[in-house]
Amino acid sequence: MKFGKELLKIDPARESTMAQEFLQAAVKSVPKRDGIIVGVSGGVDSAVVISLAVRAVGKENVLALILPEKESNPISAQYAKKIIEQLGVAHKTIELTDTVASLGTYKNRDELIREIFPEYGPGYKHNIFLPQNILEVDRYNFYTLRIDDGKGNRKEKRLSKKQFLAITAAANVKIRSRMLTLYYWGDQYNYLVAGTTNKTEFLLGDYCKYGDGGTDVEGISHLYKLQIYQLAAYLNVPKEIIERTPSPDTFSLPVSDQDFYFVLPFDLLDPLLYAWEYKVDIKDVAAGLNLTEDQIRRCYKDFSSKFASTEHIRQLPKAMERDWRKYR
Repeated sequence: MKFGKELLKIDPARESTMAQEFLQAAVKSVPKRDGIIVGVSGGVDSAVVISLAVRAVGKENVLALILPEKESNPISAQYAKKIIEQLGVAHKTIELTDTVASLGTYKNRDELIREIFPEYGPGYKHNIFLPQNILEVDRYNFYTLRIDDGKGNRKEKRLSKKQFLAITAAANVKIRSRMLTLYYWGDQYNYLVAGTTNKTEFLLGDYCKYGDGGTDVEGISHLYKLQIYQLAAYLNVPKEIIERTPSPDTFSLPVSDQDFYFVLPFDLLDPLLYAWEYKVDIKDVAAGLNLTEDQIRRCYKDFSSKFASTEHIRQLPKAMERDWRKYR
């Protein structure tokens, strides 16, 4: 078959059935659970997962959690409620600001930002992003901090490794607070915690270890983001959610997944990622996507770098092993 974006087309009815059966089996496995709990973010991935969960075990056995904190985009909760109400599942909204603040997360992060931009204070917002010129030039993935004073005035400065780690550590506290809350309520209900990571995120490491990667079951991690959209349309996910720009929603100033991490739009990223994963001949990829071989190699270099640097989050903790038989 000629290489092209059509290779990522799925049979959504078949995929839905397989995912439902997979989730049903997971609930019935050891230790047996009574249902499924899902953190609903207002994005397409969690909307698909909770829709599949309802089909798998019934709406009466599904609990949705909306997990905002003070810097969350308000539209996230609005869209989360939209899919929850459509499905008719029970839900709780748990405010995480106090949990995040308890570790000094906001305070410490803001102090670091003020070291870079002394004027940063009340009314300001921030995000971080990567350069978006991967198709044009070879480059390293250096992150840039962007601040906004609330009046549209923005400043940007490239981050050192130490500064980047401090800011992302704060963002990861938010993500891990969501995981902690899901397990708190999941344990009370004896529910399975369902993850919402897709294959694009899984391969390139765009998720947090013991955060959104800390789950009991992953029902969509075999599907690329473009395939999630196909499944979402089949499952009648609200149009607003499907058309929403994907975002990590961990920074006070909104930033897209593309700007923050992937540096390519999904309609180009996913076919390239498929070709990289399955080692499709680069000449076929170039012809199918109307790219040069040099452009493709730059993208592959980025994929390989991200895959290697995030390998640890796809693995269980390293453990020392010993052959005790020699001591008998």
